[in-house]
Amino acid sequence: MIEQPATDTTDTTDATDATDATDAADEPRVTPKRRDNRAWWLVLPVVVSVAFTAVIPLMTVVNYSVQDVFGPHERVFVGLEWFRSISRDPEVRGALLRTLLFSAQVLLLEIPLGVALAVVMPRRGVWVSVALVLVALPLLIPWNVVGTIWQIFARGDIGLGGWAVNNVLGADFNYTLDATDAWITVLVMDVWHWTPLVALLAYAGLRSIPEPYFQAAQIDAASPWATFRHVQLPRLRGVLTIAILLRFMDSFMIYTEPFVVTGGGPGNATSFLSILLSKIAVGQFDLGPAGAFSLLYFLIVQVFCYVFFTVLTRSGR
Repeated sequence: MIEQPATDTTDTTDATDATDATDAADEPRVTPKRRDNRAWWLVLPVVVSVAFTAVIPLMTVVNYSVQDVFGPHERVFVGLEWFRSISRDPEVRGALLRTLLFSAQVLLLEIPLGVALAVVMPRRGVWVSVALVLVALPLLIPWNVVGTIWQIFARGDIGLGGWAVNNVLGADFNYTLDATDAWITVLVMDVWHWTPLVALLAYAGLRSIPEPYFQAAQIDAASPWATFRHVQLPRLRGVLTIAILLRFMDSFMIYTEPFVVTGGGPGNATSFLSILLSKIAVGQFDLGPAGAFSLLYFLIVQVFCYVFFTVLTRSGR
């Protein structure tokens, strides 16, 4: 039997290793990229401002809510006692029901009125600017000035609105003595003040609808109501979601206007949660109950906004 000579693979292996080493040397070295964190310096002012305007005051309120404060250096830890006391207070429950009722009435009135006003506003021409300025005028007036205007306007003796209701309509209107009249005054004042916000949002949404949509509806001989229902209203869903959230939060936290007009009266007819909180915190200077009240108030607003946002966004899918 003839033996074949053994093949020496040593030279081949050495040549291969030398080739790989040469190729590795020829390839450019990949150095780890250094992170540039200088952009965080641009965010730092926002973080600091939020900390001083939101986080630190919130922690201070949390600190007060679990203590009974007798003086600058005298306080006793009471745990959740103030939260239980506030949640069981019938005056707080009454104010919560009034605030919820007021917010519901505001949404039921201002959303349809704002959309209707946006629909009838002109789309082109010089009257567009005129209409926008006239509609936006109530939004430019400060809240305390709005309250002062309606405090005088709704007076039955010196106010034009109160005089017209009493003498033209033959009613006995007096918001300083009648609880129903006071409620109507505050509600109408809020509708007058904030319906333009809904109208401007809805108007912006309507202007964003492409013109071919309306041309197709015109070709199909759609009525104005059919055009609004099938073309305009579906395109306003996102805008109306924002409008509902903004108006709910504003109406649920309303304070300045009813406080200037009625002071929460007559009796407790227009005493909303914000007015009652101000009475406890500023009038009575009960920092512990006021801190617990503030946190519960904040929690209620967050829960309702989350529910509104979830329902409105899921219904649009």
